[in-house]
Amino acid sequence: MKEQFSPRVKGIEISGIRRIFEAAGPDSINLGLGQPDFDTPQHIKDAAIAAIRAGKTGYTANTGIPELRDAICAKFKKENGLQYGPDHILVTAGASEALHIVMQALVSDGDPVLCADPGFVSYAALATIAGGRPIGVPLDETFHIDLVKAQALMDGARLFVLNSPANPTGAVESGESIKALVEYANDAGVTVVSDEVYEHFVYGKKHVSAARFGDNVITINAVSKTYAMTGWRLGYLAASPEVVGQCLKVHQYCQACATSISQYAALAAYTGDQAPVRQMRDEYRARRDLLCKGLFDIGFSFPVPEGAFYAFVPMKPALVQKVIDSGVILTPGSAFGANAPDYARLSYAASRENLMRALDRIGTATGVQ
Repeated sequence: MKEQFSPRVKGIEISGIRRIFEAAGPDSINLGLGQPDFDTPQHIKDAAIAAIRAGKTGYTANTGIPELRDAICAKFKKENGLQYGPDHILVTAGASEALHIVMQALVSDGDPVLCADPGFVSYAALATIAGGRPIGVPLDETFHIDLVKAQALMDGARLFVLNSPANPTGAVESGESIKALVEYANDAGVTVVSDEVYEHFVYGKKHVSAARFGDNVITINAVSKTYAMTGWRLGYLAASPEVVGQCLKVHQYCQACATSISQYAALAAYTGDQAPVRQMRDEYRARRDLLCKGLFDIGFSFPVPEGAFYAFVPMKPALVQKVIDSGVILTPGSAFGANAPDYARLSYAASRENLMRALDRIGTATGVQ
């Protein structure tokens, strides 16, 4: 009998992040999902309501409404030092769709796709779905990309996925490292896909966009984390018009366009008051400090995260399960690749009160309290 399902799909697993989250008990403290616990700022919600009332509920241009693409270009110029025109921008249903259509448009069967290991769960899975061959790039002891090993893997690769600030480690790559990676990739004919969704949540370092150092770079971003808009599903990619044109073909047939209401909400996000972003960043930093101090006091040792809102903590699988059983939901390191089975990711996108409660339970589970 002929196989019913595609080997590309059968060869991947359901996200370990979601599996743990959905098995959580009712009194569990959720440090598992990368989900801001802040509400979407009011002026953004008001813009969405106004768009609904104005009847802006139909299909939009496949690439996104012109006003939003203009606003994204202005954002890139002001915040990232990048010059893009509207024909460089494709608005998508979240950064997840942007990653998917890039893989579909650029990856051929068997193409090597490089991504950090440990790294975000979607990269290797999306490369596999596209027919590519994901290859893990090792990190050094501080969770930064090992430049020598990364460069050694680039020859013959199709894509290099760069994520800074990084999920799950919270590492922020220096401008010097990013420049070296992009320039080597350019010489090797490798396209860099730069996932920058956590760019505004950096503590003590500076975010540097990869596209500053080369033209063969696709930048992916979203409003999801920056503006606490995960459920709005609004992201985008920025690249050469040629790349956008090929990605548009996939986007057109799988999605048609991003949600119209979310596009008008994103327009308000980028053109409106940015104070809520700074307030969230400062709160995340305070939560990071609280969580890290608590974990250090318990006896854990790990690099302090420099960005995003995750701590990546050494924790054997048996202890991970014990902590989960105690009512603290975290994500085992095995969900993020093959290189960190004895780690766990803890999200500090949770209230200080819940972080304190979680630390009490973790301390009890480890026998410290």
